[in-house]
Amino acid sequence: MTETHDTPAADPWAEIRPYQDDEVAEVLERLAHDPELLNALTRYRLPRLSRFVPRLSRLLASVAIRREVRGVTGVNDFQMRIASYMERMIRTSTDTFRVEGLDSLDPDTAYLFIGNHRDISLDPAFVNYALYLAGRDTVRIAIGDNLLKKPYVNDLMRLNKSFIVPRSARGKRAMLAAYQNLSAYIRHSILEDNHSIWMAQREGRAKNGIDRTDPAIIKMMTMARRGKSRDTSLGEAIAELRLAPVSISYEYDPCDLQKARELHAMQTSGNYEKSEFEDISSIVAGITGHKGRVQLTFGTPLTAEVDDADAAAAEIDRQVLAGYHLFPSHFLALEALGEAPELLDLSEVSDADRVRFQARLQEVPDELRDCWLAQYANPVLNKAGRCR
Repeated sequence: MTETHDTPAADPWAEIRPYQDDEVAEVLERLAHDPELLNALTRYRLPRLSRFVPRLSRLLASVAIRREVRGVTGVNDFQMRIASYMERMIRTSTDTFRVEGLDSLDPDTAYLFIGNHRDISLDPAFVNYALYLAGRDTVRIAIGDNLLKKPYVNDLMRLNKSFIVPRSARGKRAMLAAYQNLSAYIRHSILEDNHSIWMAQREGRAKNGIDRTDPAIIKMMTMARRGKSRDTSLGEAIAELRLAPVSISYEYDPCDLQKARELHAMQTSGNYEKSEFEDISSIVAGITGHKGRVQLTFGTPLTAEVDDADAAAAEIDRQVLAGYHLFPSHFLALEALGEAPELLDLSEVSDADRVRFQARLQEVPDELRDCWLAQYANPVLNKAGRCR
């Protein structure tokens, strides 16, 4: 997990790459004094004190940060601290966590893991935890710059080996240059650093429960190789990156109600405006909320025989859907919607499963009910080829 530091002249990705070991101390010191981070922490952990004695609450938060990161001198140290919190989160907010397919992948080889995307921070976090449990190196994580509007969020994510995907560049030329640079970094990470990467199969979470790969992601990933050699086929460029699909399935999504609210707004008014701290709230809700059972399935790397972006996207979709585990919540949602009764499989649905599902459904406002149910029912339909 050690991140080595290049000289500035040899570091064309300094603005987007994860932080490296010799940068960690400075970043941690900055975080311990960041007023926005301190305010955010005190709002969540010390709400009354932050309201009435804000300076004292910020001082206590700063002391707490310093205590938590004492002895952290590099990226690996930071991630080992996160691992302990991850273990606690899994123990308190999940019923089971199963991993399949990882044993078939070479532990000494870097892969470009491309997965379905349901939770802002937890999808790659579960991948990292699975790798950690297997004694393997963790991944570098692609994260959109739209989530990094706050400097402290940028710092925290890059400390945890995240690199920045540009989504806010203005103009076609600027966007093209940004994606060429990103593609070069991804290729360098896989081929030169032998360091695995996690990316989502499309921009943004699949809020409606329909997992589908955007072929534009494949084109971006292969830009660097094809830019170096015009004679390189897309299949060759795909094969050298060792794209390995990953599928994550949650029995329950802690952000399902918020997603239903957004889907309903889009259906009724064609527009949804996020609040200022909504993404951060979603990250917190995803980490702390109950998820029931969780399964992570690693697929097999794409070969050079997959020779165009659409074919690559279709193969990733096939593997993601094949690896997606349907829980009782998915079938109970389909039953509640009254759709596709021939796809219902209630053989593993217990009375306890039904009681828990009904209890969650009763908390959903009537106008959001169909959108909430669709998130859980759509994976059943999608695996059966029924989603457009």
